Amino acid sequence: MKKIATREAYGKALAKIGQENDNIVVLDADLSKSTKTADFKAVCPERFINMGIAEGNMMSVAAGMAACGKIPFASTFAVFATGRAFEQIRNSICYPKLNVKVCATHAGITVGEDGASHQSVEDISLMRSIPNMVVISPSDAVETEAAIEAIVKYNGPCYVRLGRSAVTVINDNADYKFEIGKGVTLREGKEATIIATGVMVEAALEAFNVLAEEGIKVRVVNMHTIKPIDEEAIISAARETGLIITAEEHSIIGGLGSAVAEVVTGNCPVPVLRVGIKDVFGESGKPAELLKAYGLTAEDIVKAVKHGISMK
Repeated sequence: MKKIATREAYGKALAKIGQENDNIVVLDADLSKSTKTADFKAVCPERFINMGIAEGNMMSVAAGMAACGKIPFASTFAVFATGRAFEQIRNSICYPKLNVKVCATHAGITVGEDGASHQSVEDISLMRSIPNMVVISPSDAVETEAAIEAIVKYNGPCYVRLGRSAVTVINDNADYKFEIGKGVTLREGKEATIIATGVMVEAALEAFNVLAEEGIKVRVVNMHTIKPIDEEAIISAARETGLIITAEEHSIIGGLGSAVAEVVTGNCPVPVLRVGIKDVFGESGKPAELLKAYGLTAEDIVKAVKHGISMK
């Protein structure tokens, strides 16, 4: 199966839609080769601006452009976009609900050897806490392209979380449909539900296969939109399977697991077990090694499902 990094898919999607829509402008904080916005620059150089290493200013300029009717895409690494520029995103973009698309790459611990300083494990938590912000975490290249096309049509602030490493393409089928705020059920089962996002969707599907071989049938939901989250899908899963396991390449504090638990406790209380990064920073290492070290593998999801079933 082919593997493509979601940042690669982002660059290609941006170049494509940029040629179709003259209102799209792209700003980058001197990382265009890494974020792949260089693909847009190659075809629409007059609408590409390198803002330099000045992330806060980049977000403010993006806000100004949006106020003038443009559709600005602002890109840099996730740790800088959500950390350094948090105030500008909050006050200049989300408070007036301007049409800015913050598409941040190199999220999570799969940044790998760059280490803890560059591994954003709290970006979803930061972005979903801001009113008016839509938060999307695509699982593969197909979903990334669909998400970019969708946010161009959506009028308002969006945060799209993208990765550095190549990931398996899992949504390359005729039935796939992307809709902001709607989870995608990939597998059916009654004994538990695995709700995953981003790179962990592939791990969830692997876990499904392992569990199925042991006679345990679980539902698998790809929750690509963290905010607004698909409450209907979560409540149905809670009522029909009685157990939810969340899986994310992000801190278990404030991310997908927290968002799902908030819905469950208020509507249909059932056990929610969270597979994610505990309250720690990352470290330098190869992506696959880090996923294993931090308990983010199919095996870890399988263990969580079995533990949850034993609690029923």
